[in-house]
Amino acid sequence: MQDPKAAMIEAALMHVPFDGWSEASFRAAAADAGLSLPEARALFPRGAVDMALAFHARGDAAMVAALASSDLTALRYSDRVAHAIRTRLELVEPDKEAVRRGVTLFALPIHAADGAKALWQTADAIWTALGDTSEDLNWYTKRATLSGVYSATVLYWLGDQSMDHAATWSFLERRIDDVMRFERAKRAMRENRLLKPLMAGPEWLASRVKAPSAMSTEGLPGRWRR
Repeated sequence: MQDPKAAMIEAALMHVPFDGWSEASFRAAAADAGLSLPEARALFPRGAVDMALAFHARGDAAMVAALASSDLTALRYSDRVAHAIRTRLELVEPDKEAVRRGVTLFALPIHAADGAKALWQTADAIWTALGDTSEDLNWYTKRATLSGVYSATVLYWLGDQSMDHAATWSFLERRIDDVMRFERAKRAMRENRLLKPLMAGPEWLASRVKAPSAMSTEGLPGRWRR
């Protein structure tokens, strides 16, 4: 028997391209999945918003599974990141319109926090899948930087009409190259004998920041569970 949450998401994908992640699509998905509205509300208390977040989380899980079965050892680290982002988008290509509707939903001020949280969770899923072991400020900066790269790439991808989204992958490569140039500049500053004394203070402060040792169900840094 199919999981009722999964059944509702699958049913919703038939309606979201026309009605968006809305109450109409939520009710239609419940009916198609053979659930009453109270049963559907028990699964998704906030209705379509929670359903859209579950759809996003499903995409993250599919990406993690795909990366786990891939051999990325021959790739540079920056190429592994690009591969992860490309994998994430290619997996939801059949439901591109649902992604577009989700971007529209989470652009609304009332749902912006949910969207930011989902974006952070995707970045965290990518870094975790790639074996990130950072335990200091880098844990946060890696995810913040990747969130920016990923969100920009998604917006470009949604409007890309090129063959096999070739323009999107070129855009992604440029964004990652920009990040790598910035990282090389930071490394050069740390290794510069004249600038090294000036960097000692900031680096000491950065070393005091620690990655969360346990993540709560909210999935955000700095929130803990007992």
